[in-house]
Amino acid sequence: MSKYQHIKQNAYEANMQLPKLGLVLFTFGNVSAADRALGVFAIKPGGVPYDELSPDKMVIVDFDGNTVEGDLRPSSDTKTHAVLYKHWEQINGIVHTHSTYATSWAQSQRCIPIFGTTHADHLTVDIPCAPPMDDEMIKEDYEYQTGFQIINHFEQKGLDYKETEMVLVGNHAPFTWGKTAEKAVYNSAILEAVAQMAYLTEQINNNAPRLKDSLIKKHFERKHGPDSYYGQ
Repeated sequence: MSKYQHIKQNAYEANMQLPKLGLVLFTFGNVSAADRALGVFAIKPGGVPYDELSPDKMVIVDFDGNTVEGDLRPSSDTKTHAVLYKHWEQINGIVHTHSTYATSWAQSQRCIPIFGTTHADHLTVDIPCAPPMDDEMIKEDYEYQTGFQIINHFEQKGLDYKETEMVLVGNHAPFTWGKTAEKAVYNSAILEAVAQMAYLTEQINNNAPRLKDSLIKKHFERKHGPDSYYGQ
């Protein structure tokens, strides 16, 4: 048995959640799961339908984007995952989808405003939208540069990837991450739900106000603060 079997299984199970949650169409999405001690991650092979996936079809890749084990080509987004893993050392799972509402906000090049408490339960800021890459970055190594576009945007905006575990890439689509592949999938589902609610909020009231700071603080801290009391 491969010494990478545990992350192959983890990546497979996480990938299979995407169609169940309605986050992907055909093969438009991928999840990776990392093992920091081994310096690798497992990722979905590119272009393989979800109903044809198995743990053994997951591809093992190092943090420089080189294939270590696997007979299939890894996802075309692999270099983006590799860049994020290499530079953000406290994440162990990444998800990329083209889910409808989150992608629509990305195509609009708009951050998702923090309108309500569902949003504030998960983060205290608008969901960021990184601008489209400049032409030189696009011409060079597109997927590799996408990772740096995300990282650079977080640095420019003073965002902490450990607190804001999601981003929209302008004119492209969302990426989410977390300490585990399961948490990254959870974040992807939350992002899509919040994106849909924000869209509907603006349809109902195109002057809807941003959530009050006191409510943002209350809802985030009751789940994540030092005196959190939400849940068991």
